[in-house]
Amino acid sequence: MDPDNTNAEAKRTLLSHAKTLRLHTGNLVNRTRLKKKCPCSPGEELQECIQATLSSWFSTIEAPNEDFPDALDCNIPQATDAIVPEERDELKVSACQTLAVSQLDSVIIAPRRLLGSDDQTLAPLQPTWEELEALVRSQRIAAIGTSDLDKDLLEQLYNWAQVKPSSNQVNLASCCVMPPELTAFAKEFDIQLLTHNDPTELISSATFREAMQEGTQHVSTADWRLEWLLRYSVIVKSRGIIKAMGYLFSARKAEL
Repeated sequence: MDPDNTNAEAKRTLLSHAKTLRLHTGNLVNRTRLKKKCPCSPGEELQECIQATLSSWFSTIEAPNEDFPDALDCNIPQATDAIVPEERDELKVSACQTLAVSQLDSVIIAPRRLLGSDDQTLAPLQPTWEELEALVRSQRIAAIGTSDLDKDLLEQLYNWAQVKPSSNQVNLASCCVMPPELTAFAKEFDIQLLTHNDPTELISSATFREAMQEGTQHVSTADWRLEWLLRYSVIVKSRGIIKAMGYLFSARKAEL
């Protein structure tokens, strides 16, 4: 039997057995593959990152012959740049463990919107916000903010939360001018209004599964679902230069 084919089959079994997959793209600023091709959108960039990271990881891992784990951690160590202590004061960081820092400067959460519905409530946001509040109290995060909350929802969050939102991002695609009522509320309660141009859905379920399948040499991904997605950045404060950025995500296989 061909050893290469045997090893490839063992790797497919490894992925087929797993129930959870956690992936870290590493620092995309230093990934030469992205310098050769400029993605047209954040979604296309993310799709390409997932596919390429999985492909690199899949080609280098050693699959066990037995005792296949339920959870897999997919990362390329050489693609991740830890921050040395001497640089920390000069940088604004929005991710923690993989960059070897003890505190994030800011975390911004974007609530998942119900498909086809503009009637949003605070309930889906509250459990995550409470977790972030605990991290603020333990000094793991300096400030927490939100994305795409209108004035009513931002006011609800402000009145309910123990740790108040320090910022709220507004999508430029939805408005060219900040809504006056949102601007007035943010000014009154010292909430910084920022802008972004990300699509409402950064990556669709179908596109995610397609990127995962191509990156794993066509392992079946029909049962896999994206649980959460995090984009981080490390910015040189005095110059606004992006020193590092990347994605982390967790996916879970649906129970049969």
